[in-house]
Parts: sequence; C-alpha cells; structure tokens
Amino acid sequence: MSGPGGIALVFGLPIAVAFIFFALAAYERRMGIATGPGFFQRNGMAIGLYLVIAVSFWAFFIILLPQLAMVDMSFRPKLPPSQMGGPKDLYTLENYRYFLFGSTTSTEEWNWLHIKAFFLTIGASVAITLLNFAICYPLAFHMAQSATAARLRVLLLLLIIPYWVNEILRAFAFRVLLSSGGIINQMLMGVGAVNEPIDFLGADVGLYMGLSYAYLLMMIFPLYNAIESLDRNQIEAARDLGAPWWHIHAFVVMPHAKPGIASGCTLVFMLTAGALAAPLVLGGPRTLWFTPIVYDRFYQAFNWPQGAAYAFILLVSCIVFVLVVLKVFRLSLGEITR
Repeated sequence: MSGPGGIALVFGLPIAVAFIFFALAAYERRMGIATGPGFFQRNGMAIGLYLVIAVSFWAFFIILLPQLAMVDMSFRPKLPPSQMGGPKDLYTLENYRYFLFGSTTSTEEWNWLHIKAFFLTIGASVAITLLNFAICYPLAFHMAQSATAARLRVLLLLLIIPYWVNEILRAFAFRVLLSSGGIINQMLMGVGAVNEPIDFLGADVGLYMGLSYAYLLMMIFPLYNAIESLDRNQIEAARDLGAPWWHIHAFVVMPHAKPGIASGCTLVFMLTAGALAAPLVLGGPRTLWFTPIVYDRFYQAFNWPQGAAYAFILLVSCIVFVLVVLKVFRLSLGEITR
C-alpha cells in the first residue's frame, strides 16, 4: 500500500465506521430506543475500557487493516519499490483484467485456466458443504436427541482426538491411504476387485475426501448446538400424530435448527474455498484449485497486486455465498452467531 489516498482509506475508513456505530448507539439511548444499563455501567469503567481497546486493536490490526491493505493493493500496478508512491502508482483495473483475459492490456482471449479454476473451486466447495451436511446431520441429531451422556462423551472424544494431529499431517495420511501403493489399492487388488491401482489422487478423490474431513467439526458442532436446544416433546408429539420420520426432520427439526445449519454451511464453505494445504498435498497433476493460483501469484510470480486482486475476488465470492445462505434460510447475520 502506498500513497496518501491509500493510507487515508485504510486508516480513515475503520475510524469512521467505529465513530458511526458509537454515534448510533448514543442516538438510540437518547431517543429511548435502547434501554437498560449501558456497556460501561454493566462492565465497569476499567473492564469496559480494556474490552473496547482489546477488541478494537484485534479487529483493526488483525482483520480490517490487512483486508483494506489487500483491497488497496489490488487496484495498483506492479512497480519496483523505488516507483511506489510515484507518478506511475495510479489506481488501475489491470489486475482484474488479467484474471479475465490473461493479459493486462489485451481483451482478445479469455483466461480460461484461471476462470475455470475459480468456478471449479466454488462449485466443489458448495458440493463439499452439502456432503458434510449430509454426513453430519444424522450424527448431530443422534448426539443431541438420542445418545446417552456416556455415549455422547465417547462420540465427542472420537470426533475431537483426530484433530489433535496437524492439518498437513492429516492430508499426508490421506495421501498414504489413497496413493497407488496405498492401503485401499492394495486391498482392492488383494480381493481381486481391480487388476491395476486406481489413481485416486489424480482423480481428485483424495482432495475432496481430505477437504471434507478437515472441516467436519465446523459442521457438527453448530448443528449439535441448534438441535440440542429443541424440546424433545415436539418430536414426540409429531410421532404421536403419525408423522413419518422424514416429515419430522423436514418440518420440525430442520426449521428449528436453521441458524445452526446456516452457520455450519457458511463455515465449511469459506474454509474449503480458502484451503491451501490440502490442495497442495492432495491435488493431482491436473488439479485446478484457485488458492494455489493465488499463492503462485504472491510467491512464484512475486506479483503481490495481482495476488491481492485474486484474493479479493475469492473474498467477495465467499461474502456473496454467505448472503445467499442467509437469504435462503431467511435469517439475519445475528441469528447464525447465537
């Protein structure tokens, strides 16, 4: 980021947003819209100031500042350090033009390689999200409504313990499992099911399995929390009235668990779309995944403005997905955080 305009945008925008929120809160309290003790009255002046400073520091320096710097960088050309902030350092759309056309100057041909990788990543992330929901919903329902306390503790341990292992090591475990000389191929050839090893990694089976397994917990726990709060008498009443099992889940359990479903879906989708380790370890030679391309823009091509533009495109896509999920489930942003 360089130039007085970019610095003013990065530092001025968060301060303006914070000031607007404080002004709105003061206005609502003065007009009687918000009632009850205020934030500092509830927490005390010392703790209140600590919370405001700590949360502001975390939100500004860890979240807002890098994101705004990335957005600002994405609209600037690639220049040597000596020319940054100079007359050539002007806002431009050439990084986004390169994503679409593979050139910063020509628009004659589409950049099909990067466009295809982008839409494949989005489509595969949606499919993996739906697959995780199909896997996790029955388990979460059993844990929340049927399992005894002892069985629930065992299930939670079985779910959590594998995640004590690092994500990269889990990805390599899938690679060992699914490689040509791996356990699955040896079993298939041992029982005579196949004559030659199946190229699971080349077909991206390992990649999709690794990504799906990596974020199972992000789906299970929101579902479990939402279903666990459902009164079991509602399910029993539906059964007494003769409702079939699918009717109970479709019209009793799922409507109640909508915040948990939306929360789990958004978490799994965003983490899958932004995953880097699993595509690098489990991706085959012909795998098209967008995040390695973003990584390549930064650390292979050393074109940080172009990498920032690619990352911003992915970020906007994830935000659009979240808004669509909220629209489909008819939820507000605050409801999925409960």
